[in-house]
Amino acid sequence: MSTGSFLKRIIGEIVHPSESARATRRARNVLGIARSLLSERGEVSGAALARELLAEYERLPQAAHPVFFDLLVTEFAPLAAEVAAAADAYRADPSPGNLLALQRAVEPPRQELMRRLNMAPGGTAALVGMRRLVLAGLGEHPGWKPLEADLAHLLTSWFNRGFLMLRRIDWHTPAIVLEKLIEYEAVHEITGWHDLRRRLEADRRCFAFFHPVLPDEPLIFIEVALARGMSDAVGPLLDPDAAIANPAQADTAVFYSITNCQDGLRGVSFGNLLIKQVVEELGRELPRVQRFATLSPLTGFCDWLKAARPRLERAAGGRALVAELDRLADPGWSGDEAAARTLQPLVMRLAAHYLLEGTRGGAAIDPVARFHLGNGARVERLNWLADASETGMRRSAGLMVNYVYDPADVERNHEAYAKEGRVVASHSLRALARASPLSRRPARA
Repeated sequence: MSTGSFLKRIIGEIVHPSESARATRRARNVLGIARSLLSERGEVSGAALARELLAEYERLPQAAHPVFFDLLVTEFAPLAAEVAAAADAYRADPSPGNLLALQRAVEPPRQELMRRLNMAPGGTAALVGMRRLVLAGLGEHPGWKPLEADLAHLLTSWFNRGFLMLRRIDWHTPAIVLEKLIEYEAVHEITGWHDLRRRLEADRRCFAFFHPVLPDEPLIFIEVALARGMSDAVGPLLDPDAAIANPAQADTAVFYSITNCQDGLRGVSFGNLLIKQVVEELGRELPRVQRFATLSPLTGFCDWLKAARPRLERAAGGRALVAELDRLADPGWSGDEAAARTLQPLVMRLAAHYLLEGTRGGAAIDPVARFHLGNGARVERLNWLADASETGMRRSAGLMVNYVYDPADVERNHEAYAKEGRVVASHSLRALARASPLSRRPARA
């Protein structure tokens, strides 16, 4: 590049800065306010700076977010020299005072910045949104991991059980919350107000956790059907025109949908607390309800089947088994009664194996199974063609599973899974798993 061209480019950047340069400048301006906030000791002026910082952060263009996060990581990190000096002092004299000095040295200044930002109205929601963006960008920006860890550390503290409020949601709940149920539902889509109203009728229950600073934002919600016996298909539960049953005659509470609403709170555990509290709530309201079960998808089953194909081919009669399973690729297989009848024994056995013996790193492969087993549920029953929706057929060949929460056994089941990796399951499901062509435990005569 000639000297003249180079000068023209530099002058052009000064007069018409590029988007990248503008993003960097905007990010640095916001961090200038952040430095002022960290240096401020007065409560009133600190709150004003926190509001200004939040407003400027929320005005940042999308292109400035990566710059802002990069600078938070590099310029608001602990000082290496201070950490080393504090560590040396603690090694020489492991006194409580030196331990406290070391803890202060290793804490990044950005954590205190986030605490002060949280003083501004809307600060908590902004930090949850910030973590959502950081989590989404980690694959491309692995250097953001320290920032994500700081956000996770603070949010886990701020969203602990002591702050959470359980609320039942019904048709009289404010519309702003009802609209968010429709928006957030991630398991079985709510198709509109008519559909939502049916899910909130007398034979249904919906509960959600809320946080005091986010009163209109459900963190997680659970949908429950009150029924006689465990449900073996999701279609009747989702039918917006189904007859309304008498809840006083129900003996079973079927949890058919659990949705985490805030991506920025991923990894902050609410689900186990929610299920336990809902079980207690329903037990008080409806003493005839003695069984608490889910109707859950096997979200990774079909993907697992594809990955297991080489192992199946090596099993006894493997080629014939694989040829049979190839029928699942036909979108209309479930409507062919003969094909479905032929496939059912093999698919059910493989699904039982997937649930009971399929593990990775000592944990169940299926994410829904990991959640319920980790919370102390028992795997009770597989249900054939229980979810005939396009999603249900694609991800789990229409299969669904009942997990049962028996209050008397929850802790023991949790310990068995957490400490031994042992899946507690019904005898019938264990028999199905032993009959799988992939089982390491042969079926009993």
